[in-house]
Amino acid sequence: MAFRASLRLAAAARPAAARFYSQATAVPTASAASVTAAQIKRDAALPNPDPAEDSPSAALVREHAPFMVATYARPPPVFVKGEGSYLWDVENRKYLDFTAGIAVNSLGHCDPEITKLMAQQAKTLVHASNLYYNPWTGALSKLLVEKTLASGGMHDAASVFICNSGSEANEAGIKFARKVGKVLAPDGSKTEVVSFRNAFHGRTMGSLSATPNPKYQAPFSPMVPGFRVGDLNDMAAIPSLVTPATCSVIVEPIQGEGGVQVASDEFLLALARRCREVGAVLHYDEIQCGLSRTGSFWAHSHLPSDAHPDIITTAKALGNGFPIGATIVNAHVAEKIKVGDHGTTFGGNPLACRLAVNIVERLAEPALQGEVVRKGELFREGFERLRKRFPELVKEVRGKGLILGLQLSEDPSGIVKAARERGLLVITAGTNTLRFVPSLVMSEEEIAEGLAILEEAIAAMRK
Repeated sequence: MAFRASLRLAAAARPAAARFYSQATAVPTASAASVTAAQIKRDAALPNPDPAEDSPSAALVREHAPFMVATYARPPPVFVKGEGSYLWDVENRKYLDFTAGIAVNSLGHCDPEITKLMAQQAKTLVHASNLYYNPWTGALSKLLVEKTLASGGMHDAASVFICNSGSEANEAGIKFARKVGKVLAPDGSKTEVVSFRNAFHGRTMGSLSATPNPKYQAPFSPMVPGFRVGDLNDMAAIPSLVTPATCSVIVEPIQGEGGVQVASDEFLLALARRCREVGAVLHYDEIQCGLSRTGSFWAHSHLPSDAHPDIITTAKALGNGFPIGATIVNAHVAEKIKVGDHGTTFGGNPLACRLAVNIVERLAEPALQGEVVRKGELFREGFERLRKRFPELVKEVRGKGLILGLQLSEDPSGIVKAARERGLLVITAGTNTLRFVPSLVMSEEEIAEGLAILEEAIAAMRK
């Protein structure tokens, strides 16, 4: 009966889904005999069992997947709606989202204020190209510089290049640093870029060359020449790693994809001082850890000015789901960049920039940042309970604010699936690490709900 009930629920959800998709998503016919008794019993015990092969979700995937380049391995649910901290799939299953679109939806899904602005600007002006000025590109650039200075981060922030994504922001940062190196050493002796193991800086060829992961690099090698790799927090290696041939050092203050690995304050300070010694540009990639995710506007805002970067890159939360990125530079970098050195067709369009102005103003609020710190502690308290209950599994908690990693002793993919089938979305990072980057406005009740589901999922996997 539970299986038939689940089919009725799926069928009842179809009219809403049909508003988004063609009639080709109709549920395929299948006999009850094709489903094992064990599967029926299992699905009946779960609030959100992954959609079956005869579900509307599977039908939709079968219709569309052949036309999509297969660059992702996706689980079965097909999401059609978001609100606040929750997502709904095509069959009207509800999920609490601890991923926020990979640290993107910091103000939650479909924020009403952003939605209203989007509609207003879409009726006014969406795109006119960078051949002309518009009010919002400059307003966003000015705001990012002002909020950066006010936050205690990058004390000499001066100007901004607006683009469309994190990879583009990092690509711009790498190009700008190469240009600085060419100006400082016209003989071409200052072109090397230093990055760190477990870093992730993007998928374009320059940013990929700074992402020393064989899984990502090998299919597209050879990489752009002139990139060197070091180990995060290896103080002793800095003098030999960063040399007079170095034009740039790119580093994440907190490595997100690499397993939520935190660069120590001492390491960042030593790295910055070495950059000054050899005339290298220091580039902080805060695409995932910035914009108040740690509880301060930038993850480096607490550091002394000696450790501040020459370039900050940001994206993800900057658009709360709408594509936008930015490269913030000081005058030392900006004065080397001339008209025609770089460009973008869509970057700086008035729609993206108007939304980002609203988002930056809200994310820069001290009250929100204080809540991020407090909510991070709630997560840590929950993780400590998990560690006490599952000491052989939970080994370490890393991160700051609401970018947190739970290091496990084994592959967490089973836990991710078990959580999803109980209505919670979590993702992984690095090696055997669960990553938590939820909305910054998630409520205490939602945090408690999600942690309870996670505990239940781990317990189910430990049986």
